[in-house]
Amino acid sequence: MDAIHIRGGNALFGETRIQGSKNAVLPIMAAALLIDGKCVIENCPRILDVEHMNNLLSSLGCRISKGNRTIEIDASKLSLYQMEENAIRNENVTCMRSSVMLLGAMLGRVGEVALAYPGGCVIGERPIDLHIKALQKMGVEFYEEDGYFRAYVKELHGAVIKLPVSSVGATENVILAAVKAKGITVLQNAAPEPEIVALCEFLKSAGATIEGIGGTTLLIKGEQKLHGVTYRVPSDRIVAGTYLFSVIGTGGHIFLRDAPVSHMKSMLQKAVELGAKIALSPEGISIMAEGDVTAVPYTRTEVFPGFPTDMQSPLMAVLTKAGGVSLIEETIFENRFQVVTELQKMGADIQLLGARKAVINGVPRLYGCPVTARELRGGASLIIAGCMAEGETVITNKHFIERGYEDVCRDYQNLGVNIYIGKDTDGKKEEKENKDN
Repeated sequence: MDAIHIRGGNALFGETRIQGSKNAVLPIMAAALLIDGKCVIENCPRILDVEHMNNLLSSLGCRISKGNRTIEIDASKLSLYQMEENAIRNENVTCMRSSVMLLGAMLGRVGEVALAYPGGCVIGERPIDLHIKALQKMGVEFYEEDGYFRAYVKELHGAVIKLPVSSVGATENVILAAVKAKGITVLQNAAPEPEIVALCEFLKSAGATIEGIGGTTLLIKGEQKLHGVTYRVPSDRIVAGTYLFSVIGTGGHIFLRDAPVSHMKSMLQKAVELGAKIALSPEGISIMAEGDVTAVPYTRTEVFPGFPTDMQSPLMAVLTKAGGVSLIEETIFENRFQVVTELQKMGADIQLLGARKAVINGVPRLYGCPVTARELRGGASLIIAGCMAEGETVITNKHFIERGYEDVCRDYQNLGVNIYIGKDTDGKKEEKENKDN
């Protein structure tokens, strides 16, 4: 089995371009189901989750054309029969959380959907109850059947919906259903994340009427005829944050071209707390770091514009070598600390206080060893730790990382990291010899 091999200890220097946003492009692809005409999505990242969504949309009868970071989607031949036959138990549904976006999109398009329970990373319960309860207020009926759930609506209607928590997924599903519902939908306590803004901007460019974009209350006028559109996906703030924290952990000087500066305020503030020097420009972010990391007394994950839960694990990796004690509190997902056991194998001193808090005591050094990625962002944090560690780190389950990072080895190689894809620990010697020849 292939794994990611890293020989750490090098400072990072150079430049890397930040890919399009994973968390923006997937709901936009689902939204293409609502549109009469062809949708062209530009700056689309070449990652596994996009490939899964492509396969899923194709199984529904959509015509997909792929170019260089461009996808064209034509949903004019969407087939409910094919949805029944192919999508209910489709592996592309069960391995990807964002497949739940098909719920709102299909209800808006044909008023019916049968769907396997969405998969993805195991980082918490991530119940879809919020989605179901919100859509029920719009007239949707739900029932379970043989391991999947079915949703049906005779006529979608607008409603006043207040989400009990600020859920990104539930917000996206309500938006997708509301643009085709009869009347007006008012969504309160909506998630204000940049990825929600991108979805709304995509739909507006296609003819939808949405007010309050970027805030926590959205007003959506339904029964809109949506037309084909070309839309450019914004850059991925989480990918940019990953490389940002990488150079802080190793030391060096890098430039993140096309980094979405306006979406990264909390991460940039944290970078300064860690001891980095930051310079911003319209082209991206320049980061200088000496490799001496300052402990951060307290970090709490929050909804945007707070510190993102997706950056908690990468931050933890950097703090393992900080001078002092740091505390991280996770408020979004209860299983975000799965990476702790892997970092401990590398010599990290981390103590868990229940399921939601971690105390990190900085150590002088980390040591490379075999570790396992258990979810996407935890996998990214192991790459950071591998770059910081002495010796060789071998990361198995690389497919988790490939769900969200376009070509992680290419990007790190461009920054001077000794990293490559090779065999698991049993075959690493042979692979390394082949690489050197």
